[in-house]
Amino acid sequence: MTGSYSLSRKEGWRRFVEAAPRQRPLHLSAAQLAGLGEAARFEHDEARAEWHANFGTIATPQLSAVYDELELIVASNRQDSDRVRGAAVIDGQPGLGKTTVANLFARDFDRVERRRFGAVTEDGDERIPVFRVGLTSNTTLRTLNKMICEFYGHPGADRGSAAQLASYALDCVLRCDSRVGVIDDIHFIDQRSRDGIAVNNHLKWLANELPVTFIYAGVGLAERRFFAEGLTGAASALAQSARRWTRLPVAAFTPGQKQEWLALVKAIEQQLVLARAHPGQLAALAEYLFARTGGHIGSLMTLITRGCYKAIKTGTEALTRELLDTVRIDEASEQARRPGQVKAKAAA
Repeated sequence: MTGSYSLSRKEGWRRFVEAAPRQRPLHLSAAQLAGLGEAARFEHDEARAEWHANFGTIATPQLSAVYDELELIVASNRQDSDRVRGAAVIDGQPGLGKTTVANLFARDFDRVERRRFGAVTEDGDERIPVFRVGLTSNTTLRTLNKMICEFYGHPGADRGSAAQLASYALDCVLRCDSRVGVIDDIHFIDQRSRDGIAVNNHLKWLANELPVTFIYAGVGLAERRFFAEGLTGAASALAQSARRWTRLPVAAFTPGQKQEWLALVKAIEQQLVLARAHPGQLAALAEYLFARTGGHIGSLMTLITRGCYKAIKTGTEALTRELLDTVRIDEASEQARRPGQVKAKAAA
């Protein structure tokens, strides 16, 4: 098991960017599993649990489309520093991979920048191509600036006014040659409150001052009229966000995307390390899996991860409908279960 780290600190972000591909555990048969000693079996099962929880992101059509749009936006943002660069906003419901695709794109961009230009800037400072922060429900102008400073490890992050912290953040971005800024969970900005308006205006100031392409991610932004910045009626035309930010929607799979859903399930099936799993076993459950998760990839991955752990722990060593029926996932998916898809009874 690897140590814990936060992507909101440069050290954690660097670990994420530089992490080597995870090693897949050996696929052992049921007989081979039975032949392992107690300690070896424990370590093998632990390795499989780690693998199933972290085997990587599968490029669904939705995520691939957003990734391509991010690449276009960032690659074309080559304006001089006196011009404002357009921002990208990944918008959608929870559990659809918004944060995942933002992080993966930023990771790939970081790797390319450091490979092209080196780990150190011309002035001898550490090159940090990407900074990343996640907002909270009580984010203010000062805390936003503080979070950016904390990412870089600025010694003045714990003190100073909002204006001073903004100056520190500006210095960090410029000195470290940062080119992309990822700000997650922007739906926490309440544009009806004074603090929310201040944070929104500060994001515009950052876009004006920094030679950075911002990538935002949030939940239900269009439904919240986020791009209208709290303005209504004719005044909404004055909202700068709607003109400067490109919305990249991420949607769940629909019933009409049966082939795409099946391809996703087959791709997941290839990653399973279970002794009694066989080709086509999970694919045969594609329709059931869609009904259980409503086409939400986050819900699907939770069901698969927990199902694999339970299959290992119980000795079932396969993802069957009977086993998956006993696995609870997020409440939205549980509430949406069809009447015929009841959990296996405790006596079963």
